[in-house]
Amino acid sequence: MTMQRDTKERLDVAKIRLDFPALAQEVHGHALVYLDNAATAQKPQCVIDTLNRYYSLENANIHRGIHYLSQQATDAYDEAREKIARFLGAREAREIIFVRGTTEAVNLVAQSYGRPSFRPGDEILITAMEHHSNIVPWQMLAEQTGARVVIAPIDDRGELIWSEFEKRLGKKTKIVSLAHISNALGTINPVTKIIQAAHALGVPVLVDGAQSAPHIRVNVQEMDCDFFAFSGHKLYGPTGIGALYGKAALLEAMPPYQSGGDMISAVTFEKTVYNKIPFKFEAGTPHIAGVIGLGAAVDYVSRLGLEAIAQYEHELLEYGTKKLEAIDGLRFIGTAREKSAILSFVLASAHPHDIGTILDQEGVAIRAGHHCAMPVMERFGVPATARASFAFYNTKEEIDALVRGIYKVKEIFQ
Repeated sequence: MTMQRDTKERLDVAKIRLDFPALAQEVHGHALVYLDNAATAQKPQCVIDTLNRYYSLENANIHRGIHYLSQQATDAYDEAREKIARFLGAREAREIIFVRGTTEAVNLVAQSYGRPSFRPGDEILITAMEHHSNIVPWQMLAEQTGARVVIAPIDDRGELIWSEFEKRLGKKTKIVSLAHISNALGTINPVTKIIQAAHALGVPVLVDGAQSAPHIRVNVQEMDCDFFAFSGHKLYGPTGIGALYGKAALLEAMPPYQSGGDMISAVTFEKTVYNKIPFKFEAGTPHIAGVIGLGAAVDYVSRLGLEAIAQYEHELLEYGTKKLEAIDGLRFIGTAREKSAILSFVLASAHPHDIGTILDQEGVAIRAGHHCAMPVMERFGVPATARASFAFYNTKEEIDALVRGIYKVKEIFQ
């Protein structure tokens, strides 16, 4: 297991930035300031090199061939599963299922865990700050089974209202599914407290870790979640790959989600015998390069250390909050006391899409829109927000560039 740095050791951000070739380019005549990390993160050269090496020298299918290239690819693929298990603190590697990303992971749990057992009147408890990917799969499951989706509300800061959550967690609840960190607000949910409350009633919990795995230390055993999902592309890895952690006993009891390829042990026209976990849930030729590339990304952030990453990004959050709150007419959407390095805001004088367009002309990349969280926008009475989201390769100077760009927006629209 790659050891993480001591939390007292600070990141060498100038050196880190050299690892990311995308950050060295210019956009519209300006040095790129990339502040859209909650959507997808840039890739370090080591991940790019890993993908190039696989396709150049190791390209072969896995778990099937006896030739050299197949063995090399299989070893790298299996090693990546071990890395991710250690990264998440899983008890064993077979608890890690490779999927396309968090979205597919939630769909897998909904259909494989929920659909066979949920009945009319059963309840699926989520929060009002969820990404669409943690809403729609449960709505589909509710339509299929007669269960219903129950929403735990949030307050004006974007924090879960605990008393209201407790009221909705009860005997009818069959699963709780919630974001560890809100992509639209930056709110960090008290997942351990939530899991303890749910487990006291025998209710399993799925944690959407798309925004947490890249930014804070995660240990699924300490958290005691039943399922945990994350996406590789937000963790400085390839697109189209992610992982679902599930407790082995749950995964073993769940039927396959898809069929074909590696998920079978034996096939006759009369009967198919399914493979053991994790292969039971990995039908067909997997995203081999993506898995190996994700392993390289996990190695990279582990070398930096999640504690050091979280500490530095919190400094960026504090600096950015101070700078932006001084801008007249700017209002933050999401002011939770426990918050990740995400600043969502609106301006009185300009639509978020106009903010994003003008900032782009200044070389500053942010996200503008509903962030696949339309219910959050409705809760705060806005059509959209502008969102700046930080990573460990961002700097205070880049936040200053963001501020200058916002002032330019104000000049144009006032």
